[in-house]
Amino acid sequence: MNLIDIISEQEAFEVDNDLIGHWAVRILEILGRQDVELCVVLTDNKHIKELNKEYLGRDKPTNVISFPQQEGEGPEGSHLGDILISVEKAAQEAHDAGMELVDRLKQLLVHGVCHLCGYDHEGVSEEMVREMEAVEEQVLFLLNGDSEES
Repeated sequence: MNLIDIISEQEAFEVDNDLIGHWAVRILEILGRQDVELCVVLTDNKHIKELNKEYLGRDKPTNVISFPQQEGEGPEGSHLGDILISVEKAAQEAHDAGMELVDRLKQLLVHGVCHLCGYDHEGVSEEMVREMEAVEEQVLFLLNGDSEES
């Protein structure tokens, strides 16, 4: 059984934490990950900018950052890591793309979990970039199929 913790540190946008948790569980199932813990923090541009600068050397807000933590053991197994999503940045991107915030959050969550599961798109071969993109597309396709059946 996977254990998902959703923490909301932002109040500017209404987000259904239960839905985010449901998606996280389903994403992990799709990716074949069992008995892991995952923490998703919904934050704002100010906080994610600080983390982006401190950990990645980029002095600007970003949409999502993943912090893998494979070494820890918790009550349900390994702590896979933490995902921080700037809901503020996601809302800006959703608006710019003419899409709903909830759909952008789903994309960013998939992206973050894929990073925690070992996929990458920065500083890697083009083949590895394509592999991550294909996995993300497949996971989103299956997630979207789930919501259409509900």
